[in-house]
Amino acid sequence: MLAHQLAEYRDRPGLLVLGLPRGGVPVAYEIAGALTAELDVLIVRKLGVPYQPELAFGAIASAGATVLNGDIVAAAELSPAQVQSIVRTERIELARREQDYRGGRGALTVRGRTVVIVDDGLATGASMRAAIAALRTLQPAKVVVAVPVAPADAVEEFRRLADDFICLEAPREFHSVGWWYLAFEQTSDAEVLALLDAARIHKPSAA
Repeated sequence: MLAHQLAEYRDRPGLLVLGLPRGGVPVAYEIAGALTAELDVLIVRKLGVPYQPELAFGAIASAGATVLNGDIVAAAELSPAQVQSIVRTERIELARREQDYRGGRGALTVRGRTVVIVDDGLATGASMRAAIAALRTLQPAKVVVAVPVAPADAVEEFRRLADDFICLEAPREFHSVGWWYLAFEQTSDAEVLALLDAARIHKPSAA
């Protein structure tokens, strides 16, 4: 259904679909196949304030992208050394996850390409917000966000953040992402790896 809504992007040269692990990857795999696009993962690590980890002062993502919220850094009185230390720690974890998913292969090039970021749904939207902000630093030509479901009050925000926002359901009574699925089992790392390997076998030309 999402792929149908994204039909205008089918066969677009250089089109890249990025799934947010883990749950976004099965959805992204189906979309990439339907649109004849390359598939990769976009791994996001939020950067939390040390004494309040749930408060993010920035994020890092695949391919070296980094975004910082200067207002929160200042309000939390974080020194440059503290920021650098946290970024280093999270880069180690991000690198470990990328190694697990890519087996040493580098991330696909983003610059100048139309990129579709896919997740299995938006709840708080924090990871997708970080993904968009981080991806922007890599200078894609266009950022498209595609999700099956999101809270109604998130629609306008993500229409502003992305160049195009596709969402099949935007209920006012949201409950949770899993509420809108008939089956919502946790996606395993093994499943992510199998889907990425299958997509590479049928990899389209990025010309």
